[in-house]
Amino acid sequence: MPDEILVEVAYALPEEQIIISIKVPTKFNVKQAIEKSDIQKKFPCIDLSKNKVGIFGKKTTLDHLLKDRDRIEIYRPLILDPKEMRRKRAAKKK
Repeated sequence: MPDEILVEVAYALPEEQIIISIKVPTKFNVKQAIEKSDIQKKFPCIDLSKNKVGIFGKKTTLDHLLKDRDRIEIYRPLILDPKEMRRKRAAKKK
């Protein structure tokens, strides 16, 4: 079994997206990989106590152990609730 695995850490704003590839030890979790990537230096708005995280679009926890080639995604909070957006669109059509 290899000592290191390759993972990606992804974050996107409307005007800028970034994916950082890093090698981490095999027993690393999501939080450790995010910290090792230094993505929070580039995007200080990332707050791991508030931002949700996922791997390939599926929500996960910060203590989730990583597998080789996982892509960690850091999600931004929603600006508007999707249900509220649908209500407003429906109201405009009437």
